[in-house]
Amino acid sequence: MHPQELKQILSSGLLSFPITDFDAQGNFRADTYAKRLEWLAPYGASALFAAGGTGEFFSLTHSEYSDVIRTAVDTCRGKVPILAGAGGPTRSAIAFAQEAERLGAQGVLLLPHYLTEASQDGLIAHVEQVCNSVSCGVIVYNRNVCRLTPDSLEILAARCPNLIGFKDGVGDIELMVSIWRRMGDRFSYLGGLPTAEIFAAAYKALGVPVYSSAVFNFVPKLAMDFYHAVAKDDHATTNRLIDDFFLPLLEIRNSKAGYAVSMIKAGARLVGYDAGPVRAPLTDLNAAECEQLDALIKKQGPQ
Repeated sequence: MHPQELKQILSSGLLSFPITDFDAQGNFRADTYAKRLEWLAPYGASALFAAGGTGEFFSLTHSEYSDVIRTAVDTCRGKVPILAGAGGPTRSAIAFAQEAERLGAQGVLLLPHYLTEASQDGLIAHVEQVCNSVSCGVIVYNRNVCRLTPDSLEILAARCPNLIGFKDGVGDIELMVSIWRRMGDRFSYLGGLPTAEIFAAAYKALGVPVYSSAVFNFVPKLAMDFYHAVAKDDHATTNRLIDDFFLPLLEIRNSKAGYAVSMIKAGARLVGYDAGPVRAPLTDLNAAECEQLDALIKKQGPQ
């Protein structure tokens, strides 16, 4: 897929990050992962991000990563585009990106590098080297230790034709407005804050109507209904779902660090698509929290 074709796809619709299936010993389960993708693909997401943050990219070995991307590409071929997470130190990120492209992923989401802070010059070099290592489209994830300025993005846009997307996980409205006003339609812009639905209306007003939904993993119909309601400015529906579902969900998510992923895995198990436990250093929800989540899901009706 040409990067500009991917950019067009990412400019509308709902995106999501499938969780990664592990067995009781924490090993990747390709069969149930494929079934998960087969279940989610028909709901209408514009693209799925395999081995992303919600997919626990940070805990996968290189060989497991290959298995995850291969399974996703093979399962969703002709149904929905697969973009692959890639991150870590620059040479590791390059290796992941090249492997994803070799396996047929239509694009790469460049996750933040690991641990160390870096100057803007260093971030530019990091993103540029990854982009230059592949021919597919690349989306950079602005989050944590990777926080690019409008000046840096302008330099990268000139140097990297295949850098086609900017995903914001920072939530700095002033920065987002500055980037949008500077770069215009050079990039496809994606909302990427945890539980992105809470911020969806505000980001749409900024000119960023596309976001990635984690809850799509266990309430895909609700996730799509919410996205369409935001797109149509149906405030009655969005306000109802925020009050009845998303705000109570945040109480569970915010009760412990790392629950932004753990909660999604628990939700999938509760609706009959068990993906197994999270890997350390994440921890699973306790029994009481699972009961809270189960009641919240059942309140929304069949998916």
